[in-house]
Amino acid sequence: MTTVRVQLGPRSYDIEVGSGLLSQAAAFFQARHPGRHAVLICDANVSASYGQPLQQELTAAGYRCSFLEVPAGEQSKCLAQVERLWNELLACKTDRKSIVIAIGGGVVGDLGGFIAASFTRGLAFFQIPTTLLAQVDSSVGGKVGINLPAAKNMVGAFWQPTGVLIDLDALKTLPKREYLSGLAEVVKYGMILDAPFFEYLESVVPQLLDRDLKTLEYVVARCCELKAQVVEKDEREETGLRAVLNYGHTFCHAIESVSGYGTFLHGEAVSIGMLQASRLAELLGRIDASLTERQLNLLRALQLPIAVQGLDPQQLIAAMQHDKKVEHGKLRFVLPTRMGHVELVSGVSPDLVLKVLQS
Repeated sequence: MTTVRVQLGPRSYDIEVGSGLLSQAAAFFQARHPGRHAVLICDANVSASYGQPLQQELTAAGYRCSFLEVPAGEQSKCLAQVERLWNELLACKTDRKSIVIAIGGGVVGDLGGFIAASFTRGLAFFQIPTTLLAQVDSSVGGKVGINLPAAKNMVGAFWQPTGVLIDLDALKTLPKREYLSGLAEVVKYGMILDAPFFEYLESVVPQLLDRDLKTLEYVVARCCELKAQVVEKDEREETGLRAVLNYGHTFCHAIESVSGYGTFLHGEAVSIGMLQASRLAELLGRIDASLTERQLNLLRALQLPIAVQGLDPQQLIAAMQHDKKVEHGKLRFVLPTRMGHVELVSGVSPDLVLKVLQS
Protein backbone atom coordinates (compact mmCIF):
# COMPACT_ATOMS: atom_id res chain seq x y z
CA MET A 1 0.00 0.00 0.00
CA THR A 2 1.11 3.56 -0.76
CA THR A 3 -0.01 6.54 1.30
CA VAL A 4 -0.10 10.04 -0.18
CA ARG A 5 -0.50 12.89 2.31
CA VAL A 6 -2.22 16.07 1.10
CA GLN A 7 -0.75 18.87 3.23
CA LEU A 8 -3.37 21.54 3.83
CA GLY A 9 -2.88 22.47 7.49
CA PRO A 10 -6.02 21.58 9.49
CA ARG A 11 -7.61 20.20 6.29
CA SER A 12 -4.76 17.75 5.58
CA TYR A 13 -5.71 14.18 4.74
CA ASP A 14 -4.38 10.81 3.60
CA ILE A 15 -4.98 9.00 0.34
CA GLU A 16 -4.35 5.27 0.72
CA VAL A 17 -3.71 3.37 -2.53
CA GLY A 18 -3.53 -0.41 -2.74
CA SER A 19 -5.25 -3.72 -3.31
CA GLY A 20 -7.84 -5.18 -0.91
CA LEU A 21 -8.28 -1.95 1.07
CA LEU A 22 -12.09 -1.93 1.10
CA SER A 23 -12.11 -4.64 3.77
CA GLN A 24 -10.16 -2.25 6.02
CA ALA A 25 -12.47 0.72 5.48
CA ALA A 26 -14.02 0.76 8.97
CA ALA A 27 -10.62 1.08 10.61
CA PHE A 28 -9.69 3.83 8.11
CA PHE A 29 -12.77 5.86 9.06
CA GLN A 30 -12.47 5.21 12.80
CA ALA A 31 -8.88 6.44 12.84
CA ARG A 32 -9.93 9.76 11.31
CA HIS A 33 -13.38 10.66 12.67
CA PRO A 34 -15.26 9.76 15.87
CA GLY A 35 -18.74 9.74 14.27
CA ARG A 36 -20.65 6.46 14.29
CA HIS A 37 -23.44 7.35 11.88
CA ALA A 38 -22.37 6.81 8.27
CA VAL A 39 -24.37 8.04 5.28
CA LEU A 40 -23.30 5.96 2.28
CA ILE A 41 -24.05 7.69 -1.04
CA CYS A 42 -23.47 5.02 -3.67
CA ASP A 43 -23.54 4.81 -7.46
CA ALA A 44 -26.23 2.28 -8.44
CA ASN A 45 -23.73 0.48 -10.68
CA VAL A 46 -21.51 -0.50 -7.72
CA SER A 47 -24.21 -0.87 -5.09
CA ALA A 48 -24.12 -4.69 -5.00
CA SER A 49 -20.38 -5.10 -5.53
CA TYR A 50 -18.99 -2.42 -3.16
CA GLY A 51 -21.72 -0.36 -1.47
CA GLN A 52 -23.67 -3.10 0.27
CA PRO A 53 -20.56 -5.06 1.39
CA LEU A 54 -19.20 -1.82 2.88
CA GLN A 55 -22.52 -1.22 4.65
CA GLN A 56 -22.31 -4.71 6.18
CA GLU A 57 -18.70 -4.13 7.25
CA LEU A 58 -19.51 -0.81 8.90
CA THR A 59 -22.60 -2.20 10.62
CA ALA A 60 -20.50 -5.04 12.05
CA ALA A 61 -18.02 -2.44 13.29
CA GLY A 62 -20.76 -0.62 15.21
CA TYR A 63 -21.83 2.09 12.77
CA ARG A 64 -25.45 3.11 12.21
CA CYS A 65 -25.60 3.12 8.40
CA SER A 66 -27.94 4.97 6.05
CA PHE A 67 -27.64 3.73 2.47
CA LEU A 68 -28.61 6.12 -0.34
CA GLU A 69 -28.35 5.00 -3.96
CA VAL A 70 -27.84 7.41 -6.87
CA PRO A 71 -28.58 6.56 -10.54
CA ALA A 72 -25.40 6.10 -12.55
CA GLY A 73 -24.40 8.82 -15.00
CA GLU A 74 -23.58 12.51 -15.34
CA GLN A 75 -27.29 13.38 -15.30
CA SER A 76 -27.32 12.69 -11.54
CA LYS A 77 -25.14 15.73 -10.87
CA CYS A 78 -28.23 17.93 -10.75
CA LEU A 79 -30.26 20.02 -8.34
CA ALA A 80 -33.09 17.48 -8.24
CA GLN A 81 -30.75 14.80 -6.84
CA VAL A 82 -29.30 17.28 -4.35
CA GLU A 83 -32.76 18.14 -3.03
CA ARG A 84 -33.69 14.44 -2.79
CA LEU A 85 -30.51 13.60 -0.89
CA TRP A 86 -30.85 16.59 1.48
CA ASN A 87 -34.34 15.32 2.41
CA GLU A 88 -33.04 11.76 2.78
CA LEU A 89 -30.32 12.95 5.17
CA LEU A 90 -32.95 14.80 7.18
CA ALA A 91 -35.15 11.70 7.32
CA CYS A 92 -32.31 9.47 8.60
CA LYS A 93 -31.47 11.95 11.39
CA THR A 94 -28.11 13.05 10.07
CA ASP A 95 -26.34 15.48 12.38
CA ARG A 96 -22.97 17.21 12.48
CA LYS A 97 -21.25 14.11 13.93
CA SER A 98 -22.36 11.98 10.97
CA ILE A 99 -19.98 11.16 8.13
CA VAL A 100 -20.77 11.05 4.41
CA ILE A 101 -19.06 8.35 2.34
CA ALA A 102 -19.20 8.58 -1.46
CA ILE A 103 -18.77 5.26 -3.27
CA GLY A 104 -18.44 5.25 -7.04
CA GLY A 105 -16.96 7.42 -9.75
CA GLY A 106 -16.54 11.14 -10.18
CA VAL A 107 -20.26 11.85 -10.41
CA VAL A 108 -21.01 10.39 -6.98
CA GLY A 109 -17.84 11.92 -5.53
CA ASP A 110 -18.79 15.40 -6.73
CA LEU A 111 -22.44 15.01 -5.75
CA GLY A 112 -21.76 13.37 -2.38
CA GLY A 113 -19.10 15.96 -1.59
CA PHE A 114 -21.53 18.78 -2.34
CA ILE A 115 -24.10 17.19 -0.05
CA ALA A 116 -21.46 16.92 2.69
CA ALA A 117 -20.35 20.53 2.16
CA SER A 118 -23.86 21.95 2.33
CA PHE A 119 -25.97 19.87 4.76
CA THR A 120 -25.93 21.48 8.21
CA ARG A 121 -23.16 23.71 6.76
CA GLY A 122 -20.66 20.90 6.54
CA LEU A 123 -20.16 17.21 7.36
CA ALA A 124 -17.04 15.05 7.39
CA PHE A 125 -16.64 13.41 4.01
CA PHE A 126 -14.79 10.31 2.79
CA GLN A 127 -14.25 9.19 -0.79
CA ILE A 128 -14.05 5.61 -2.03
CA PRO A 129 -13.50 6.09 -5.78
CA THR A 130 -14.15 2.97 -7.85
CA THR A 131 -13.26 4.29 -11.33
CA LEU A 132 -9.75 5.05 -12.55
CA LEU A 133 -10.73 8.60 -13.46
CA ALA A 134 -12.03 9.30 -9.96
CA GLN A 135 -9.01 7.62 -8.35
CA VAL A 136 -6.43 9.73 -10.18
CA ASP A 137 -8.30 13.01 -10.35
CA SER A 138 -11.73 13.92 -9.03
CA SER A 139 -11.43 12.31 -5.57
CA VAL A 140 -8.41 14.50 -4.74
CA GLY A 141 -8.44 18.25 -4.21
CA GLY A 142 -11.79 19.08 -2.65
CA LYS A 143 -13.74 20.37 -5.65
CA VAL A 144 -17.34 19.23 -5.29
CA GLY A 145 -20.49 20.30 -7.09
CA ILE A 146 -23.19 19.76 -9.67
CA ASN A 147 -23.98 20.76 -13.25
CA LEU A 148 -26.45 23.27 -14.63
CA PRO A 149 -28.21 22.28 -17.87
CA ALA A 150 -26.03 24.68 -19.88
CA ALA A 151 -22.71 24.28 -18.09
CA LYS A 152 -20.74 21.69 -16.17
CA ASN A 153 -19.65 22.04 -12.53
CA MET A 154 -21.04 25.58 -12.22
CA VAL A 155 -22.47 25.19 -8.69
CA GLY A 156 -20.28 23.81 -5.96
CA ALA A 157 -17.77 24.31 -3.19
CA PHE A 158 -14.23 23.60 -2.09
CA TRP A 159 -14.71 20.88 0.55
CA GLN A 160 -11.73 18.68 1.31
CA PRO A 161 -12.35 15.02 2.16
CA THR A 162 -11.33 13.66 5.56
CA GLY A 163 -9.73 10.74 3.76
CA VAL A 164 -9.63 8.92 0.42
CA LEU A 165 -9.45 5.12 0.19
CA ILE A 166 -8.44 3.78 -3.23
CA ASP A 167 -8.89 0.03 -3.63
CA LEU A 168 -7.31 -0.93 -6.95
CA ASP A 169 -9.28 -4.18 -7.00
CA ALA A 170 -12.28 -2.08 -8.10
CA LEU A 171 -10.55 -1.57 -11.45
CA LYS A 172 -10.64 -5.30 -12.20
CA THR A 173 -14.38 -5.18 -12.91
CA LEU A 174 -14.61 -1.65 -14.34
CA PRO A 175 -16.07 -1.71 -17.89
CA LYS A 176 -13.33 -1.37 -20.49
CA ARG A 177 -14.58 1.93 -21.90
CA GLU A 178 -14.65 3.55 -18.45
CA TYR A 179 -11.21 2.21 -17.57
CA LEU A 180 -9.67 3.53 -20.79
CA SER A 181 -11.37 6.88 -20.22
CA GLY A 182 -9.50 7.22 -16.92
CA LEU A 183 -6.18 6.75 -18.68
CA ALA A 184 -6.67 10.11 -20.43
CA GLU A 185 -6.41 11.92 -17.08
CA VAL A 186 -3.31 9.84 -16.30
CA VAL A 187 -1.66 11.01 -19.52
CA LYS A 188 -2.64 14.59 -18.64
CA TYR A 189 -0.51 14.52 -15.48
CA GLY A 190 2.59 13.56 -17.41
CA MET A 191 1.92 16.23 -19.99
CA ILE A 192 1.34 19.10 -17.53
CA LEU A 193 3.71 18.33 -14.66
CA ASP A 194 6.07 15.40 -15.07
CA ALA A 195 7.93 14.63 -18.31
CA PRO A 196 9.65 11.48 -16.89
CA PHE A 197 6.21 10.18 -15.87
CA PHE A 198 4.98 10.67 -19.45
CA GLU A 199 7.99 8.68 -20.68
CA TYR A 200 7.19 5.96 -18.12
CA LEU A 201 3.61 5.76 -19.42
CA GLU A 202 4.93 5.33 -22.97
CA SER A 203 6.96 2.35 -21.71
CA VAL A 204 4.13 0.51 -19.90
CA VAL A 205 1.23 0.65 -22.36
CA PRO A 206 0.76 -3.18 -22.37
CA GLN A 207 0.73 -3.27 -18.55
CA LEU A 208 -1.80 -0.43 -18.43
CA LEU A 209 -4.08 -2.13 -20.94
CA ASP A 210 -3.78 -5.37 -18.92
CA ARG A 211 -4.66 -3.49 -15.67
CA ASP A 212 -1.50 -4.76 -13.98
CA LEU A 213 -1.96 -3.92 -10.29
CA LYS A 214 1.71 -3.24 -9.54
CA THR A 215 1.90 -0.74 -12.40
CA LEU A 216 -1.42 0.80 -11.42
CA GLU A 217 -0.39 1.31 -7.79
CA TYR A 218 2.57 3.41 -8.92
CA VAL A 219 0.56 5.25 -11.60
CA VAL A 220 -2.43 6.09 -9.38
CA ALA A 221 -0.24 7.14 -6.44
CA ARG A 222 1.96 9.30 -8.70
CA CYS A 223 -1.08 11.08 -10.16
CA CYS A 224 -2.39 11.71 -6.62
CA GLU A 225 1.03 13.07 -5.58
CA LEU A 226 1.18 15.43 -8.55
CA LYS A 227 -2.33 16.72 -7.97
CA ALA A 228 -1.66 17.11 -4.24
CA GLN A 229 1.42 19.24 -4.99
CA VAL A 230 -0.72 21.63 -7.05
CA VAL A 231 -3.62 21.73 -4.58
CA GLU A 232 -1.25 22.42 -1.67
CA LYS A 233 -0.02 25.57 -3.46
CA ASP A 234 -3.38 26.80 -4.76
CA GLU A 235 -6.19 25.08 -2.85
CA ARG A 236 -8.97 27.44 -3.93
CA GLU A 237 -7.75 28.26 -7.43
CA GLU A 238 -6.73 31.81 -6.50
CA THR A 239 -3.23 32.11 -8.01
CA GLY A 240 -3.94 30.46 -11.34
CA LEU A 241 -1.61 27.52 -10.64
CA ARG A 242 -4.45 25.04 -10.12
CA ALA A 243 -5.78 25.90 -13.56
CA VAL A 244 -2.98 23.77 -15.07
CA LEU A 245 -5.02 20.73 -14.03
CA ASN A 246 -7.57 21.82 -16.63
CA TYR A 247 -5.32 21.11 -19.62
CA GLY A 248 -7.64 20.13 -22.46
CA HIS A 249 -10.73 20.79 -20.36
CA THR A 250 -11.94 23.99 -22.10
CA PHE A 251 -12.38 21.97 -25.29
CA CYS A 252 -13.48 18.91 -23.30
CA HIS A 253 -16.33 20.62 -21.43
CA ALA A 254 -17.58 22.23 -24.65
CA ILE A 255 -17.61 18.81 -26.35
CA GLU A 256 -19.51 17.28 -23.43
CA SER A 257 -22.04 20.12 -23.37
CA VAL A 258 -22.70 20.37 -27.12
CA SER A 259 -22.84 16.61 -27.69
CA GLY A 260 -25.08 16.14 -24.62
CA TYR A 261 -23.74 14.94 -21.26
CA GLY A 262 -23.11 11.20 -21.41
CA THR A 263 -22.43 10.96 -25.16
CA PHE A 264 -18.70 11.10 -24.43
CA LEU A 265 -17.23 9.85 -21.18
CA HIS A 266 -15.31 12.65 -19.48
CA GLY A 267 -11.90 11.09 -20.12
CA GLU A 268 -12.74 10.55 -23.78
CA ALA A 269 -13.50 14.25 -24.14
CA VAL A 270 -10.30 15.07 -22.20
CA SER A 271 -8.31 12.98 -24.70
CA ILE A 272 -9.72 14.93 -27.65
CA GLY A 273 -9.49 18.23 -25.77
CA MET A 274 -5.80 17.80 -24.95
CA LEU A 275 -4.96 17.27 -28.61
CA GLN A 276 -7.01 20.33 -29.61
CA ALA A 277 -5.28 22.43 -26.96
CA SER A 278 -1.92 21.18 -28.20
CA ARG A 279 -2.79 22.11 -31.79
CA LEU A 280 -3.82 25.58 -30.58
CA ALA A 281 -0.42 25.89 -28.89
CA GLU A 282 1.18 24.94 -32.21
CA LEU A 283 -0.74 27.72 -34.02
CA LEU A 284 0.48 30.18 -31.39
CA GLY A 285 4.07 29.07 -31.94
CA ARG A 286 4.46 27.77 -28.39
CA ILE A 287 5.38 24.18 -29.38
CA ASP A 288 6.19 22.26 -32.53
CA ALA A 289 4.12 19.49 -34.07
CA SER A 290 6.26 16.72 -32.58
CA LEU A 291 4.85 17.34 -29.09
CA THR A 292 1.27 16.98 -30.34
CA GLU A 293 2.29 13.86 -32.26
CA ARG A 294 3.76 12.29 -29.13
CA GLN A 295 0.53 12.84 -27.19
CA LEU A 296 -1.53 11.51 -30.09
CA ASN A 297 0.59 8.34 -30.31
CA LEU A 298 0.23 7.58 -26.59
CA LEU A 299 -3.51 8.32 -26.49
CA ARG A 300 -4.05 6.19 -29.60
CA ALA A 301 -1.98 3.34 -28.10
CA LEU A 302 -4.20 3.52 -25.02
CA GLN A 303 -7.24 3.11 -27.31
CA LEU A 304 -8.62 6.58 -26.57
CA PRO A 305 -10.53 8.76 -29.08
CA ILE A 306 -8.38 11.40 -30.75
CA ALA A 307 -10.98 13.35 -32.76
CA VAL A 308 -14.65 14.24 -32.82
CA GLN A 309 -16.92 14.60 -35.85
CA GLY A 310 -20.24 16.31 -36.42
CA LEU A 311 -20.23 19.02 -33.73
CA ASP A 312 -20.83 22.64 -34.82
CA PRO A 313 -17.64 24.66 -34.18
CA GLN A 314 -19.63 27.83 -33.47
CA GLN A 315 -21.70 25.99 -30.85
CA LEU A 316 -18.50 24.68 -29.28
CA ILE A 317 -17.05 28.19 -29.03
CA ALA A 318 -20.32 29.46 -27.52
CA ALA A 319 -20.17 26.65 -24.94
CA MET A 320 -16.60 27.65 -24.05
CA GLN A 321 -17.92 31.00 -22.84
CA HIS A 322 -19.27 29.12 -19.79
CA ASP A 323 -15.79 27.83 -18.92
CA LYS A 324 -14.77 28.91 -15.42
CA LYS A 325 -11.43 30.19 -16.73
CA VAL A 326 -13.23 32.89 -18.77
CA GLU A 327 -12.20 36.29 -17.47
CA HIS A 328 -14.06 39.49 -18.40
CA GLY A 329 -15.77 37.60 -21.20
CA LYS A 330 -12.48 36.46 -22.76
CA LEU A 331 -11.44 32.84 -23.20
CA ARG A 332 -8.30 31.56 -21.52
CA PHE A 333 -6.63 28.25 -22.32
CA VAL A 334 -4.14 26.00 -20.57
CA LEU A 335 -1.48 25.38 -23.21
CA PRO A 336 1.83 23.51 -23.26
CA THR A 337 5.26 25.07 -23.75
CA ARG A 338 7.11 21.75 -23.48
CA MET A 339 6.58 18.25 -22.13
CA GLY A 340 5.78 18.50 -18.41
CA HIS A 341 4.89 22.19 -18.43
CA VAL A 342 1.75 24.15 -19.31
CA GLU A 343 0.64 27.75 -18.79
CA LEU A 344 -2.66 29.63 -18.55
CA VAL A 345 -2.84 31.80 -21.69
CA SER A 346 -5.11 34.83 -22.28
CA GLY A 347 -5.85 36.79 -25.42
CA VAL A 348 -6.22 33.86 -27.79
CA SER A 349 -7.96 34.82 -31.04
CA PRO A 350 -11.32 33.06 -31.52
CA ASP A 351 -10.32 32.65 -35.17
CA LEU A 352 -7.43 30.38 -34.11
CA VAL A 353 -9.76 28.37 -31.87
CA LEU A 354 -12.16 28.02 -34.79
CA LYS A 355 -9.30 26.85 -37.01
CA VAL A 356 -8.46 24.10 -34.50
CA LEU A 357 -12.09 23.01 -34.28
CA GLN A 358 -12.40 22.88 -38.07
CA SER A 359 -9.16 20.91 -38.58
